[in-house]
Amino acid sequence: MSEKPTSAQSFELLQALAGLETDYWYEVDHNWGRAAHEFYVADGTFAIGDKVMSGREAIAGFYRWRESRGDRTARHVVTNFRLLSHTGDAATFACIMLLYAADGLPVLPSLPAIMIADAVGACRRDAEGRWRFASHRLIPVFESGAPATLPPEA
Repeated sequence: MSEKPTSAQSFELLQALAGLETDYWYEVDHNWGRAAHEFYVADGTFAIGDKVMSGREAIAGFYRWRESRGDRTARHVVTNFRLLSHTGDAATFACIMLLYAADGLPVLPSLPAIMIADAVGACRRDAEGRWRFASHRLIPVFESGAPATLPPEA
């Protein structure tokens, strides 16, 4: 049984997990998600609503498919981070993700977010001390405007 973390430890952990989330979306927004699968444990899952990708190869395949669609500009904005649980090398956080996206190259018209979702990350720390997603779920709350890119049906 692990000891309850101090406030300072919880803050540092939440900062590390927020860093994982923001680095992930930076990778997606600025590099087509070509390395997004590396943010996951080997058998990790990424879900957008009821669309679930299991394992690094499935996640990498989704981002290859997404890039193959052609020019798209996206910015994933994350805020309101909360540490939900922490025991040893496992932790879960939640935040809010706002997605601004449209097909095409900048500069595009400024429109409202096309999706606002609750994001929940269940994470594990690997042997090198790096936090990775075991499960990364986007739970849409609001959607409008341009459609989000969802993985193709299996």
